[in-house]
Amino acid sequence: MISHTLFGYMDLAGWLLVVFFLLLLIDVVKNWRPRNFPPGPWAVPFLGNIFTGVDFKTMEKLAEEYGPVFSLRRGSQRLVFVSGYKMVKEALVNQLDSFVDRPIVPLFNVVWKGLGIALSNGYLWKKQRKFAYTHLRYFGEGQKSLEKSIEVECSLICDAFKDEQGQPFNPHYTITSAVSNIISCVVFGHRFEYSDPTYRKVLELDNEAVVLAGSARTQLYDAFPGLMKYLPGPHQTVHANYFEILSFLRKEIEKHQEEWNPDDPRDYIDVYLSEMEKKKSDPQAGFNIKNLQICTIDLIEAGTESAATTLRWGLVFMMNYPHIQEKVQAEIDRVIGQSRQPTMADRPNLPYTDAVIHEVQRMGNIVPLGFPKMSSKDTILGGYFIPKGTSTTTILSSVLFDKNEWETPDTFNPEHFLDSNGQFLRREAFFPFSAGKRVCLGEQLARMELFLFFTSLLQRFTFRPVPGEMPSLEGVLGFTQSPKAFRTLAVAR
Repeated sequence: MISHTLFGYMDLAGWLLVVFFLLLLIDVVKNWRPRNFPPGPWAVPFLGNIFTGVDFKTMEKLAEEYGPVFSLRRGSQRLVFVSGYKMVKEALVNQLDSFVDRPIVPLFNVVWKGLGIALSNGYLWKKQRKFAYTHLRYFGEGQKSLEKSIEVECSLICDAFKDEQGQPFNPHYTITSAVSNIISCVVFGHRFEYSDPTYRKVLELDNEAVVLAGSARTQLYDAFPGLMKYLPGPHQTVHANYFEILSFLRKEIEKHQEEWNPDDPRDYIDVYLSEMEKKKSDPQAGFNIKNLQICTIDLIEAGTESAATTLRWGLVFMMNYPHIQEKVQAEIDRVIGQSRQPTMADRPNLPYTDAVIHEVQRMGNIVPLGFPKMSSKDTILGGYFIPKGTSTTTILSSVLFDKNEWETPDTFNPEHFLDSNGQFLRREAFFPFSAGKRVCLGEQLARMELFLFFTSLLQRFTFRPVPGEMPSLEGVLGFTQSPKAFRTLAVAR
C-alpha cells in the first residue's frame, strides 16, 4: 500500500517535471534572442530581468558593461536601451523616422488606451499633435498672451512667497500651482487660486502618480499586466489617481460644452469642440470627447511637471551654491534693476542667468530615461539589428552627463553654457526635452516659464536654507526625478 502510494507520488512528480521542462522549452524558444540583437544580461526563465533595477544609474552601469546599445527582457518583452550622446542622437535625430512610434505601456494604457498626444501613434497622433501645437501657439506666442500670463503669475507667486514673511516653508505646491496656471489658462481659459482645494487635489494626485510610476514595484505591472491587475500595489494607486483626474477634467469639459460659442473660442477646449464638428467625417483623426479628455491630461501634465520640478531644483541648487545665486542676482540687478519685472526681451542680456537655468535643467536630470519609443521599422543601430515593434528607451541622463561632451559632468557648473567671452553658449548634448519628432510639445513654453519665474524669484528674494536643513542634491526617482521635500527661507531683497 505504502509502495503504491509512493509510486503514485513519484509518478505525479515526474509529470510535473515534464510539464515544467516543456514550459521552459517553450519560454526559451519564444524568447530566443534575435540574430545580432543588442546584448544584455542573462534573463531568468519566465521572468526575464525583473530583478534588474529600473533606475537610470543601473542602466548606466549596464551600458558600461554591454555597450551604448543593450537589451533587457521584462517578462516576455524585449527592451532596448540607448546610451550616450552619440548613439542617442543617432536614434532620435539621424534616424528621425526609425523610432517615432510609442509602444503600448500597460501601466498607462489602462487610462490612455492609445489616445491623446503623448501615447498615440500614426494618423491620430499626427493630427492631435499638430492641432495642439497650432493652438498652443494661437493662444500663446502668436498673441504674446502667454508671456503676459506668465508675468502676471510671476507677480502672484512673489506675493505668495512674500506672505511667508521670511519664515520656513515648503514651496512645492505654490510653485506647482503657479506653473500649472499657465497651461490652465491655455486649456481652460482661466487660472486657479493657489488655495483652491479642488485643483490642489488634482496636482497632488498627479504628483503621487508620477512618483509611483517610476518605482520597481509599479513597473512589474508592465511585465505581467494580466496577473498584476488583480493584485494590490502602487499600480492601483496610479490608475485610481488618473481616473480621478479624468473625472475633474470631464466636469471642466462639460462646463465648456454648456457655454460653448463657436464664434468666440476662449481656449483649447473650445477650439477642440469646434474641431469635433469639422472632423465628423474623419473619425480616424480622433476628435471626440474621450480623446479631448486624454489630450487635456497630456497638456496639463506636460505643462506642469517638468517646469515646476526644474524650478524646485533651481531653489535647491541656489541654496547649495549661494555664490552662484549672488552672481545671478548681481546680473539681474545690473540689467533689470528692481523697478520692473523681467521680460523675455531681457534674456539675451542675462547670459549668466540663462546659463544657470540650463545647468539646473542638466543637473536636475528631470526625465532621466525619457519615455519609451518603438522602432517603426526594422532598424540597425550601433551595428545591432532592432526588429520593428521593439520598445526602445533613450537614456537622456547619459547625454546630460556624457563625459565626452561636458567638461565637469558631475559638477554644477554654469560655465558649461558660457563661451570665453561670457556669452551664452548653446550645447548640442543638451537633451532635457528629448529630441526628434517626439520632442516635448511644450518645450518653448517651458523655456519661457523657467526664465521668467526663475529671474523674477531671484530678483525679489534670496533663498537660504533653514538652519540645519540644507536641501539634498540627491533626487527622488519616480517617472521623473524630483528634489526631496525641503523647506526654504525666502528673504526679501
